[in-house]
Amino acid sequence: MTTTRDVLRTAQPPLRRFAVGALWGLASAVGAVALLSASGWLIVTASFATSLVALNVAIVGVRFFAISRAVFRYLERVSGHDAALRQLAVTRGDLVRRLVPLAPDGISRTDRGSVLSTLVDDVEELQNLPLRVVQPVVVGVLTSIVAVIAISIIAPAAGLTLAVCLVLAAGAAALWGWLAGSQAERSVAPARAALTSALADYIGSFDVLAAYGAEPAARDRVRAADASLRRHVTRATSAQGVSSAVVSLLAGVASIAAVAVCAPSVVSGESGALMAVAALVPLAVFEVFGAVPLAAASWRRVHASAERIADALPAEVPDELVADDVEAAPSRPTFGDGLRLRDVHAAWPGGRDTLRGLDLDVRPGERILITGASGAGKSTLAHVLVRFLQARGSYTLGGVDVHGLSGADVRLAVGMSEQQPMLFDEDIRQNLLFARDDADDAELEAVLERVGLGDWLRRRGGLDARVGEAGALVSGGQAQRLSLARVLLHDVDVLVLDEPTAGIDPARSDALLTDMLTAVPDRAVVLISHIAVPPGLVDRSYRLEDGRLVAI
Repeated sequence: MTTTRDVLRTAQPPLRRFAVGALWGLASAVGAVALLSASGWLIVTASFATSLVALNVAIVGVRFFAISRAVFRYLERVSGHDAALRQLAVTRGDLVRRLVPLAPDGISRTDRGSVLSTLVDDVEELQNLPLRVVQPVVVGVLTSIVAVIAISIIAPAAGLTLAVCLVLAAGAAALWGWLAGSQAERSVAPARAALTSALADYIGSFDVLAAYGAEPAARDRVRAADASLRRHVTRATSAQGVSSAVVSLLAGVASIAAVAVCAPSVVSGESGALMAVAALVPLAVFEVFGAVPLAAASWRRVHASAERIADALPAEVPDELVADDVEAAPSRPTFGDGLRLRDVHAAWPGGRDTLRGLDLDVRPGERILITGASGAGKSTLAHVLVRFLQARGSYTLGGVDVHGLSGADVRLAVGMSEQQPMLFDEDIRQNLLFARDDADDAELEAVLERVGLGDWLRRRGGLDARVGEAGALVSGGQAQRLSLARVLLHDVDVLVLDEPTAGIDPARSDALLTDMLTAVPDRAVVLISHIAVPPGLVDRSYRLEDGRLVAI
């Protein structure tokens, strides 16, 4: 089981990478304190200097710290962000790797907006762990310790007051942040997910919402989610502003206290330059230390995102799904004399069995039609055949039990053209290359010609034409043909067509089915459809009833 601590541990870069940025950050912070100290020393020394030697030393010091601070700051940003972004890629890859066993059937019934928010916003928030939490705390605490020690050498009383003010600032800012901003900061991630979900539903279903007059209500849900997120962000930001004000106030108190405790020594004849240093150092230290209370606020947001990610990751893969080793390279099984199902039971995750004792044989080159009422289990059977869903019973492929194979192995021999093909907002070429990334343009054009899209491709201007978001620029029939082209590029032995005419004009469905089956004359086909097909296209027909196949 993945815990929040596991997610946070994954998000933190390894010490060898993180330490580089932290060291440069410490050098930059110490340089900032030293710059202000040297500047104060220079101003006071210049007012009564009788020798240019001391003045030149101060001038050189100011120049050195001014230049080195900028250089160290640049190196800190480069090193720190490099480490954080590298680790972010590792974290995102780990999250996807853990979610892959659930795809597609384990996440098909989840909130799309919530999953999207977890994959994007919550994971993105994790980069703030090293950048805005750990590194600022490490740099701020170490710089404060160095500054307190240095001031204590000059004026012990000033060092003590600085230490007390730093402790009070940390305690007061953290307490106020916890009281005023903790709940708001923890609510930002869920509120952002709610807004993402509302937007995804609104945009993805706009045509249906508009057709049934539900669009205004859906728009109101988006506005309400946006207003909720804005309230939480405003409350969290206000708490941070008050925390920063407390830190600034105590910085002034520390400087005034330093002047007060150093004034008697100046009156007695000691150097006024030391008092200037003691008075100015707290201002520079608190500028660095001011990031610590902000780090506490960032920590609460990061922790909330880590909790959401941990909740999204599966503790274990449901028994109804096929758990694959995503790191292993798939190996294509031999199709041999075909596939065979005997006494197969199957269900969707968390549901009851929709296949109950099903038997099916599919021999090479054979074409089988399976019909049935809605909810009879037709899609369940399709997902069993391609090993998205677990088959309880006997399922052999070329005489080999598929339970000893991974789902990826089986899908090299058994492919599916899904009911609602997923088309990406890319060009036609890229949408085909997902199936086989080494195919050249000639092969892509040939397979499109094979599925009846040759003239359409030429009218669109070639493979560089885009298909739009979720295939918005293509018709339902064209989307099915593109899906079939992908399966053909994959070169499977058995093609499972799951409701290819769903959403297609009935007048065009027969032509589409004829073209699709004609495109694969040498492949076994399992056609799942709720409507009759033109005569002569299939060898055998079955109806799915009570979880079993009945010959018709």
